[in-house]
Amino acid sequence: MVSRSKLFSAAVLFAAFLQPAQADPPRAVVELFTSQGCSSCPPADAVLAELAREPDIVALSFPVNYWDYLGWKDTLAHKSFTERQKAYAHARSDRQVYTPQMIINGAKPCIGSDRTRVEASIRDATGTQAKLPLDVDLKETNDTVTINVRETDMADMRAAEVWVLPVLREHTVPIERGENRGKTVTYANVVRGLKRVGEWRGGSARFEVPLEAARGGADGYVVLLQTSDESRPGVILGAARSASLR
Repeated sequence: MVSRSKLFSAAVLFAAFLQPAQADPPRAVVELFTSQGCSSCPPADAVLAELAREPDIVALSFPVNYWDYLGWKDTLAHKSFTERQKAYAHARSDRQVYTPQMIINGAKPCIGSDRTRVEASIRDATGTQAKLPLDVDLKETNDTVTINVRETDMADMRAAEVWVLPVLREHTVPIERGENRGKTVTYANVVRGLKRVGEWRGGSARFEVPLEAARGGADGYVVLLQTSDESRPGVILGAARSASLR
């Protein structure tokens, strides 16, 4: 006959088995600014799709609209993504806005189609760090997403804005006109919006967002903790993605 204590232990182990596995803390967030109307972009889209499969990298596609005049209007583009890319350029003071451009951890730009340069830029942006400075945990309960930021002992840590980004895991587009006419391109982790939900000012903190708002009709969502200077995006201190995007 099995004792009650053994049954209890087995139940605890089974419950733990049912819990979703925790994702590896990301060491890098890679943002690709891309366009369906840019002939140089499909190779960069393929590079981002490869990066999206790496467990310690949060890879995001931001379709921009400034090439729409070339004969094909990007079906996924949003002006807020173009504004984000331009704001990065203003923050760096180099005014370089182009496609395909990747931004690593909110700080390091590079040409997105050059895999060797992208990998070097990730190494330069992360240095010796195995993960981003802030740990971010996500939990979904009763149609609510709880964002937990763990306390850090880094005294010089700046405040950061908390953003939720609805994301399509994958989306395929047949392009009928423009520079990529006749091509069918599959995009990975396509951002569908930018939603500011609060500000982190140090220590442990908790934020709650309705699950429906976090997903925004997409497959999942990504949370970013990012510094800001006069409304210009800066260094990304922490990130996490929903289980549906892992």
